[in-house]
Amino acid sequence: MSSATLQDDPSVESFFNVAETETLALFEHLSFEFLAEFDVFAPAQTGRTREHEPPELMRGFLHCYYKDIYGIRPVERELRNTVVWLSCGFDRPPSRDAVDRFLTDLEHVVDDVFDRLVEQAARRGLLDLTYCIDSTDVRAMPADQDASKCYDPTDDEYYYGYGCTIVSTGQKIPIAAEFTESKQAPEETAMRVTRDALAVATPIWMVGDSAYDTLDWHDHLLAAGVVPVAPYNVRNTDDPKDIEYRVEDRIEQHSEDVQLKQSTLDETYNRRTRVERTNDSVKDCGLGRTHARGRVYARAQVLLALCLRLVVAITNYKCGDNREVRSSQRDKYSMIPYISITTGDRSSGGRFAGTARRTARAIHAARRTILMNFL
Repeated sequence: MSSATLQDDPSVESFFNVAETETLALFEHLSFEFLAEFDVFAPAQTGRTREHEPPELMRGFLHCYYKDIYGIRPVERELRNTVVWLSCGFDRPPSRDAVDRFLTDLEHVVDDVFDRLVEQAARRGLLDLTYCIDSTDVRAMPADQDASKCYDPTDDEYYYGYGCTIVSTGQKIPIAAEFTESKQAPEETAMRVTRDALAVATPIWMVGDSAYDTLDWHDHLLAAGVVPVAPYNVRNTDDPKDIEYRVEDRIEQHSEDVQLKQSTLDETYNRRTRVERTNDSVKDCGLGRTHARGRVYARAQVLLALCLRLVVAITNYKCGDNREVRSSQRDKYSMIPYISITTGDRSSGGRFAGTARRTARAIHAARRTILMNFL
């Protein structure tokens, strides 16, 4: 078979089209050079140097999570793929030790990495004036001895694993989160995650289900100038009030000038489905089931999944796809058509950043090398 014949083969061309667009789109609009600022990635005092830099390893992990590839060995195998390691910016495939060392170090700063990405989403105007809070289940492997049997009140079933409390806004943008022992998190967790979310920006509304019908949560938000909207839980008292939402009672007691229409509260509470869609999207990115043994590694995977969701959202926005996408699976892959390495430009007409341009040239070289190997 000649090289010309091979180049015209639809399956080969299809492979390169996918390889050249999917993860490159993720990396074109975001820089991970800030990872070098963290002390954990500094050279060891013994003089031991790193085989690869943190930004390229971060891109490697995001690529693998995007492809539903988890665990040290599977990630290391995926990064042996010539097109993949070139796309992620490596000069050679990373070893398993390098992959393992990076993940071990990342565990110490993954919260800060998530916060940096939230800041980038905020600077791009991806947040809106309604925040939603909810908890979701995180399933674990049976071999994970740190996980436990948990109850999911939504589905009325037990599962083995952990939980995660998430605050989201906009087009399925997680802006604050905490990894928990189970889906049913204590009130202290809700308060911490709420404070973290308000530190990003102050919304007008904060929406939660009846699990957030607590006085401290409502009073904290009202003191910050935010209207909490959570259904009144009659099971919390022997003398229930004639209200639909707890905020009605709190405003009546603390303010004579403020009134909220029932229809406005109902309409705002209906936006709570946003956080459910966010949970689905993040689970598509790897949060749904951990593939790591131990709480520390499981937590790192959950936070990396949240980071990937932010990267996907920012990429969709920068590529012009800022629409509401109902299917979370479709949303995950919606950026695929926007970049064409073959033509050397983007559909929007802009130029590649330097890193993307160098990667494009490297992939062209890889294309020629692989084609020659078929001859």
